Amino acid sequence: MLKIAFHPEYIHPVREGHRFPMEKYELIPLQLLHEGVVRKENFFEPALASFETACLAHDPIYVRDIFDLTLNAKMIRRIGFPLTKSLVDRERYLVDGTIQCALYALKYNISFNIAGGTHHAGYDFGEGFCLLNDQAVAARYLLNKQLANRILIIDLDVHQGNGTAHIFRDDNRVFTYSIHGDKNFPFIKEQSDLDIPVADGLEDDVYLQLLGDSLPLIFKKVKPDFVFYQAGVDILATDKLGKLKLSPEACRMRDEFVFTLCMTNKIPVQVSMGGGYSMHIRDIVNAHCQTFKIAVDLYNF
Repeated sequence: MLKIAFHPEYIHPVREGHRFPMEKYELIPLQLLHEGVVRKENFFEPALASFETACLAHDPIYVRDIFDLTLNAKMIRRIGFPLTKSLVDRERYLVDGTIQCALYALKYNISFNIAGGTHHAGYDFGEGFCLLNDQAVAARYLLNKQLANRILIIDLDVHQGNGTAHIFRDDNRVFTYSIHGDKNFPFIKEQSDLDIPVADGLEDDVYLQLLGDSLPLIFKKVKPDFVFYQAGVDILATDKLGKLKLSPEACRMRDEFVFTLCMTNKIPVQVSMGGGYSMHIRDIVNAHCQTFKIAVDLYNF
C-alpha cells in the first residue's frame, strides 16, 4: 500500500499575501482523493518528533532554542516565519512523517510526505521557511537503527539543499546530489557531494539531459540502499521564485526518471514534496499531484 504522511497541522496559518503557498498542503490530498488516485486509508497522521529525534541531525542547543521558542530575532528573520508553538509542532510532525514514511518505504518500496523537503535547515540554523530538516533527520534515523548503510539524497528543488549539504558535509554514509539554480537562493551555497548549478532560463531538454547524464552514474558510484527524494516543483516556468523555464511535461519526466532508477536498482525511496511558488495555486497542486500519479502507475498501487 502507498502510505502518505499528512497532518492538519501541516496547514499553518500565514499572513494574507505571504509568498509561501501553505494552502497547497490542504489541496493536494483533496485533489488526490477527488481524482481517485488514492483512498483515505493511504493517509496516516504522524506524531510529534521528540527533542532527541530532532537532535539526530541538528545541534542540541539550536533544537532547544526551537522547542523553547527562544531563537534569536536574527535567526527568526532568516527562517521567514514568526516563531510560535504551532509552527514548531508543524515541523515536528513533518519530521516524524518523513521518518515513518522511510519505514513504510522499506516495506512498500516508496512513500510520500505531503509536506517536508525542508532542506534549508542546517545543523545549527534554519532558513528559507525551514526549521528542522525532515529528510536529514530521517536519514540519520535509518543509519542509527542500521536500517540503511548508504543513503542517496536527490534534491531537485530549484533551490540548493544547503542545509542538507551542511548536515552531511563530513558524513560519508550520505551522498547529497543537487540540481539547482546557480543564481537563485540561497545566495551563499554549501557544497553537496555533487552540485549541478544551472543558469536562469534553462529549458526542458538541457535540464533532462543533465539529469540523465549524471544521476545513473551516481547510483552506480554510491550504490545506495535507500533514497530520499526532494521533489520540489519550483522548477516550473510558472514559478515566481524559480527562474527556470521547465514545462509540466519535463517535471513529469524528471519524476518518472528518478522513480524508474529506484525501481530498477530495487532501492526504496521516500519522497518529500519541497517547494512550489507558481502564481496560480492550481499549477502547484497539479504538479505535486502528478508526482503521486507517476508513483501509483509505476509501482502498481
